[in-house]
Amino acid sequence: MLYSPGRPLQLEERPDPVPGAHELVVRIEACAVCRTDLHVVDGELPNPRLPVIPGHEIVGVVESVGAAVADWRIGERVGVPWLGHVCGRCEYCTSGRENLCDAPLFTGYSRDGGFATHVAAEAAFCFKFGKLEADAAHVAPLLCAGLIGWRSLKLAGEQATRLGLYGFGAAAHLITQVAVGQGRRVFAFTRAGDVAAQGFARSLGASWAGGSDEHPPEPLDAAIIFAPVGALVPAALRALRKGGRVVCGGIHMSDIPAFEYDLLWEERSVCSVANLTRADGVEFLRLAAEMPLRVEVSRYSLESANEALDDLRCGRLQGAAVIVP
Repeated sequence: MLYSPGRPLQLEERPDPVPGAHELVVRIEACAVCRTDLHVVDGELPNPRLPVIPGHEIVGVVESVGAAVADWRIGERVGVPWLGHVCGRCEYCTSGRENLCDAPLFTGYSRDGGFATHVAAEAAFCFKFGKLEADAAHVAPLLCAGLIGWRSLKLAGEQATRLGLYGFGAAAHLITQVAVGQGRRVFAFTRAGDVAAQGFARSLGASWAGGSDEHPPEPLDAAIIFAPVGALVPAALRALRKGGRVVCGGIHMSDIPAFEYDLLWEERSVCSVANLTRADGVEFLRLAAEMPLRVEVSRYSLESANEALDDLRCGRLQGAAVIVP
């Protein structure tokens, strides 16, 4: 439980949640740790709802269902993502852009999340896994690292055959495999001198790997920035060919420094990715079932949640951290 930003999470016992009419109660089997959780805990995303239980990459089993829920059964496997509720009425919801809803709720931020043994979630925003049968710890990172990576890849454009990925963490290690499977060439940028991460990227199919202070061996068609470092935006622009695009894939980023207009000229562009839609989730989970992904995980007990967050904070992970209650 997070009571105050900048302070460690506190382990405590609470009664199991009871489902509202439109909710499920899920017994959690695994919850991956996302950099967004770190932004929440560290106070980089001011949160009007405290205390709160973080965690939004949840895999579990339906334990009880609300009176108005018709399409879920006790015992079914379920995924609970970041997007936990939308209003359904604003101009964004009614135009197929529910990820930009004016009045959303987010799992692990504005409603309790998955660093727990049980969670209540709105049934309409939960995912079924279909033919995706990997164990819970290896599925959990797909529910945000995979989904945001997938939405970022789509925004990069189908024409982006030479793709740069800045920040080689949970999202990049999944999307590298997807991009390579689509016939793209991936250029992976890590922290300067992180030889282990560069080797990991090459083992997943990257054509080239180097530090974020290096220039790729050829111009990029697009770049996706997963690291929350604003200075990478002008660095990525310098690596683009004419007409290329930089996609910022994080919910929080340090300030982007001023840069010369020449970096943006010749129809280069910069855009951000915000949240996800349920359609993104259905699409990506179907792809993940058809294209088995190597999901690199480090497992932590619920009691070690603060350790998992600190390992992410300090860059000590390859792939994703996953809490297994």
